Amino acid sequence: MSAKFPEYKGLDLPVIANNILQYWQENNIFEKSVSTREGKKSFVFFEGPPSANGLPGVHHVLARAIKDIFPRYKTMKGYQVKRKAGWDTHGLPIELGVEKELGITKEDIGKTISVEDYNAACRKAVMRYTDVWNDLTQKMGYWVDMEDPYITYEPKYMESVWWLLKEIYSKKLMYKGYTIQPYSPKAGTGLSSHEVNQPGAYQDVTDTTIVAQFKAIENSLPDFLQNEGDIYFLAWTTTPWTLPSNTALTVGPKIDYVLVETYNQYTFKPMNVILAKPLVNNQFDGKFKRVENKPALLEYKDGDKKIPYYVVKEFKGKDLVGIKYEQLLPYALPNDHPENAFRVISGDFVTTEDGTGIVHTAPTFGADDALVAKQAIPEVPPLLVKDESDNLVPLVDLQGRFRPEMAEFGGKYVKNEYYNDGEAPERSVDVEIAIKLKEENKAFKVEKYKHNYP
Repeated sequence: MSAKFPEYKGLDLPVIANNILQYWQENNIFEKSVSTREGKKSFVFFEGPPSANGLPGVHHVLARAIKDIFPRYKTMKGYQVKRKAGWDTHGLPIELGVEKELGITKEDIGKTISVEDYNAACRKAVMRYTDVWNDLTQKMGYWVDMEDPYITYEPKYMESVWWLLKEIYSKKLMYKGYTIQPYSPKAGTGLSSHEVNQPGAYQDVTDTTIVAQFKAIENSLPDFLQNEGDIYFLAWTTTPWTLPSNTALTVGPKIDYVLVETYNQYTFKPMNVILAKPLVNNQFDGKFKRVENKPALLEYKDGDKKIPYYVVKEFKGKDLVGIKYEQLLPYALPNDHPENAFRVISGDFVTTEDGTGIVHTAPTFGADDALVAKQAIPEVPPLLVKDESDNLVPLVDLQGRFRPEMAEFGGKYVKNEYYNDGEAPERSVDVEIAIKLKEENKAFKVEKYKHNYP
């Protein structure tokens, strides 16, 4: 009886792989897997397209091996699976790479280089490694039709996307909403997570950070915080420019918090502050010293080397939910339901690793902030105002500058890096906000902080 399958006396995988690939090519096996099922029910498969401006890596092999399982399974079940390949010619990484190669900037397009020549350079760059991708596709045994791919820069593809959007709109399945995503003021576009994760996007930078004081409204305090005098929530931020857009403070419901009586290190005014118990030592370092009773606290006088602090009582984060506080920087109110803003809400993402255990929450600019604000009952609104065309917009425009509602800050870039060379002011808006809060007894601590930032 003759053997139905070839026999191998030793396991030499490269040899076996080459033999199988040669057999598939000589007998057009992939093509036959499609043509022999003509008239059968189709299973539609469009390759989630790679971008050929970069070389493939082992993660592409892994992802494609997993994707290949499904068309093969459907083929074995009798479906016709045509497996259309594709090329993702997404914009920003291509544009930046081409501009670097040509030694130009966005401002040069249409001046030192024509739009047509620029587009041609981008089209060439984006398909630079197609031969390497084709070779990998064949060698890993990934079945996909590379002869007739869809390419996202082709008018036919773009028009099909617009057609789909029109169909969705006509069925009333599209709505205007608000989402949080990375954004580049210089490029004038939103960024994908892939783009933000490009090498060099995140860098170690030193920023001005603030532990801000948010004054609780007395008649919203629970019984255990009544008759304690002025109470402030302490919240830390590495992005002071987002403080004007604050609409909530988020606490961890199971975290232990404390009320601490002390004096402000800038104004020396007596005050009561709330923060997470595990972070007391972090915040009350340097200039502060702990005392164990109220009389020792009252002995403090302006000019003493160390500022005393006294832990008054302890409670859980859930006990703070619902307390209202005064708006920190009252330049503008949320356009929608401002009565639901400026209160303490609950969020499971709050930690006691750093800061104060109370998160300054600006739903306009933070993805976590937006989610926890939306989940709060009632929902906490983002701080959006109406522009000249009656659209709802953030307090920062698309160029990265504060809008006119921000009074003395209006027109200033939120980061000094956004200014042209030589035009940045000596003080960034982060520093100016820090000074303002210090003077108004709204800053507990201001310091420089090195962190990894995009």
